Amino acid sequence: MTFTVDKEGFLENLQAWSPDIAETIASRDAIELTAEHWEIINIVREYYAQYKISPVARIIVKLLKDHYGPDKGSSIYLMKLFTGRPARMVNKIAGLPKPTNCD
Repeated sequence: MTFTVDKEGFLENLQAWSPDIAETIASRDAIELTAEHWEIINIVREYYAQYKISPVARIIVKLLKDHYGPDKGSSIYLMKLFTGRPARMVNKIAGLPKPTNCD
């Protein structure tokens, strides 16, 4: 599996993304993907497919709340799974561009 990333670890060719690549990108950031991670990755990828923009944390939390209820629809839940800058991290692992509000 060969793929290239930019200096921040985001895929240069979004069409190259696959679940195996997601696992590799996640492992580089010491994240072992679980079913809960995949729920978020899939929601983020669906959002991007519809709107052609990487969702920011606030939108990801809203999507989680709408799909899975208040227990998973919180910034705390998101941060537990994707530490540090969760929106940036989940979009990177999902093979999407960096959200516009991320430095």
